[in-house]
Amino acid sequence: MIVLDRVRKAFGPIVAVDDISFSVKKGEVLGFIGPNGAGKTTTMRILASLIRPDSGKASINGHDVTTASLDARRFLGYMPENTPLYGEMTVMSFLFFLCEVRGVQREERQKEIDRVVQICSLQDVYYQTIETLSKGFRKRVGLAQTLVGDPPVLILDEPTDGLDPNQKQDVRTAIRVMAPDKAIIVSTHILEELESLCTRSIVINRGKIVFDASPLELKEQGEGRIEDSFANLTRGDR
Repeated sequence: MIVLDRVRKAFGPIVAVDDISFSVKKGEVLGFIGPNGAGKTTTMRILASLIRPDSGKASINGHDVTTASLDARRFLGYMPENTPLYGEMTVMSFLFFLCEVRGVQREERQKEIDRVVQICSLQDVYYQTIETLSKGFRKRVGLAQTLVGDPPVLILDEPTDGLDPNQKQDVRTAIRVMAPDKAIIVSTHILEELESLCTRSIVINRGKIVFDASPLELKEQGEGRIEDSFANLTRGDR
């Protein structure tokens, strides 16, 4: 459902993504990790049709993200690290607006909103304006907007960043519930999430993939510690 084939992207002399290839199938939750500046966000922005690759191809559900970007985006829910929200809108009005944008039929909109509100536990803030919400609830609204329309592909950039332990657990549970029916990429700096959430892990460093296997194999490579394995794969002298 997600395919990248020899994708490259440079910004002037800096090569952010360097000839990477991978695919993600339905039912997979891919943990996409790497140090700051490794190329994670650039890769996800390419998949979301926000920037064009210099070379190579990427597709969502069979649709090229460059030549058929509108078709590709119909199958994608993308949650950037800092999700843009309209603070003056209530959660309810924001989700209704998104239903309209994503083409949810009028008679189905309330049912769809009820579904994402339940998944993201937004019942208690449904009528509040977004600007009055805590960071944790704003993060949940960001996840909810990603899920509107029930897209089969999800790309989530740091979905639990800044949340308290209970909120982290709620978001992880929501992702696990959805996982069997979707192809999901989760970018995270929280290495424990790989074991608790992901079926597969890719480590990217300096624009290149340096590891692609299960979280268990990543852990074993570090002699039982994912942190050690990650450090060995991404240290500066590599």
